[in-house]
Order: sequence, then structure tokens, then C-alpha cells
Amino acid sequence: MSGAYVFPAVFMAGGITGCPDWQREMRDLLCESGLLLLNPRRRNFPIGDPEAAPQQIKWEHRHLRRADMILFWFCAATLNPIVLYELGAWSMTDKPIAVGIEPGYQREADVRIQTELARPDVPVVTRLPDLAEAVLNLTRRSG
Repeated sequence: MSGAYVFPAVFMAGGITGCPDWQREMRDLLCESGLLLLNPRRRNFPIGDPEAAPQQIKWEHRHLRRADMILFWFCAATLNPIVLYELGAWSMTDKPIAVGIEPGYQREADVRIQTELARPDVPVVTRLPDLAEAVLNLTRRSG
């Protein structure tokens, strides 16, 4: 566990813009786990503020590095280009990751194949409850 948090920290990487609030469902699924969930979704993103996006990117960059593990969720509603970038970057490290794809996501095959090539130990699931279980399994293995 990183020294920055009291509880194991899990970064919730996944779609925000144009995506349903899947982070809320994930929070509910993991609410009794004792995990610290790092959620990049803001209640109110000040879209008219030119400093908002750089601040958001810097926050995510910092917390991805501090997290003990990262879960990735690819929403079917959008391509999720930043999530693809983050998965590519973090799949090349030894940081624990869990990957989920909502049915209908247009780049599902790409995510599955690339994850299998880079991290053959990481299963790719298609339901948020299964992704939550994958996170809990990672916690049990690292604890």
C-alpha cells in the first residue's frame, strides 16, 4: 500500500463526459470494503473555466500514481479515449488493475486483446458487480 492513504486506495478510471454515473454504482458496490475510492467525477465541472481541465488532469495524474490499484470501466456511450490511454500506460506496470467493459462498447475487442497481451493475468469482465468483485479479489491477494 502507498504511504499516502490509510486504507488501500482504488482509482476509478472510466468515462465521465457523456457517460452515466457508473462511479456511484461502484461506490455502492464497494461501500463496505474499507477501500478508499478515488473518484475523478465532479458534481459540477466548471466547463467555462479554462483552468478546470488542466486542474482535473493534474488531479487524476497525481492520484493514479498514489493509488494502490486501478479499476477501469469502459462505458458503451462513448469511446473513452483517456481511459484507453490510461489503461495502456498502467497495463505496462506492475500496479494491480481490474478491467471491465460495458456490453456494446465499440472497442471491446481492442481492450480485450491488448489487455491479454500486456497483462494476461487480468480478466476482463462485463458487469460492474463483477468488476467490484475483481477489485476485492485483488485486495485479498495483496493483503
